[in-house]
Amino acid sequence: MTATVAASPVAAALADTAMAPLEAQGRLLNPVLKAATKKPGRVGFRGELALRFAPKLADEARPPELTCDQVIAIAEKGNSKLPFFAGYLLSFEHLKDVAEVLGEQLSAGGKYFLFCNNIDLLKKYQVAYNGAMFYVLPIDESTVYNELLELLYLEKSELKRLDTAGKTDAVADAALKFDVTFDNITYEEGLKLMGPVRNPNENRPV
Repeated sequence: MTATVAASPVAAALADTAMAPLEAQGRLLNPVLKAATKKPGRVGFRGELALRFAPKLADEARPPELTCDQVIAIAEKGNSKLPFFAGYLLSFEHLKDVAEVLGEQLSAGGKYFLFCNNIDLLKKYQVAYNGAMFYVLPIDESTVYNELLELLYLEKSELKRLDTAGKTDAVADAALKFDVTFDNITYEEGLKLMGPVRNPNENRPV
């Protein structure tokens, strides 16, 4: 009789969701949340999404070369597509990496928000890529979470009493209803419009 290896609690929670392949590839990093939320059949993730891995040297684990940071996302049992994903990119050009990594987990009806550090602070765009539509928004000194609260008209004070899973549910539920339209541009047009990539360590105290 062959012994069966029990799945880890995280793997069990993400099983049969759009996050399972990402977890298997080792892309869901530094999680603040990677577990079931308060909604039945829903799992949430808050952390970093590895976009490009560094070459492996022997058994040495090296940090990824490129990540999408401050990710907030949900997935549902029995659904191979991500309904909602949001994250921070230092440069708009990495939208391509996000779209390619998420790949088959994207859907035409999903709500996907990318806050980019090198687009005009007064502009908001919609960019179709890989069969999905991305909302591309500016970000300066704030966080993805705070920017989403403002975009989705959620009161921070009302969410304070909730834990991380509850806050993720509240943001996701509001995001799934979001239907505002922005200027449609192509990825290639976005590359021409984006500004220089800022040094993320600039102006930080030593």
